[in-house]
Amino acid sequence: MQFKIFTVSTTDDGTAIEEMNKFLRSHKVLEVDQQLVSTKAVSQWHFCIKYLANAQPDEKYRSTSKIDYREKLDEATFAVFSLLRDARKKIAEEDGLPVYAVFTNEELSEMASLTNITQESIKTIRGIGVKKAERFGKRLIEYYEKKRIPN
Repeated sequence: MQFKIFTVSTTDDGTAIEEMNKFLRSHKVLEVDQQLVSTKAVSQWHFCIKYLANAQPDEKYRSTSKIDYREKLDEATFAVFSLLRDARKKIAEEDGLPVYAVFTNEELSEMASLTNITQESIKTIRGIGVKKAERFGKRLIEYYEKKRIPN
């Protein structure tokens, strides 16, 4: 286990913060302690980072490349994906959530590939369990059906 100390002035132009963030992204961090230290002359944040030497950072924090679903999906499936994405956005706005908390793009792309989109069929998609299907599935399907079949 290793320790690294970063000091960031409250007047920092972003350079020290970016240096610390770069370090955090490239190390397996175990713990971060922070403390604001103020004197009459200056205020600074002090960060003590406990990390494992020679360990890879957590996979979930690694930068991932964006997927272009227009290229990944065929034209008809992408049209369904777009309608589902619009429905997801409406649900997220109603519930005050980020869109990815409702369904991820990956989940929507798999949903768009289904022959028939039902509450039962969406539960077969990895990442969508019973609770998520119950909380968002019915509304998503309703909004999708309204958009799919114009009045």
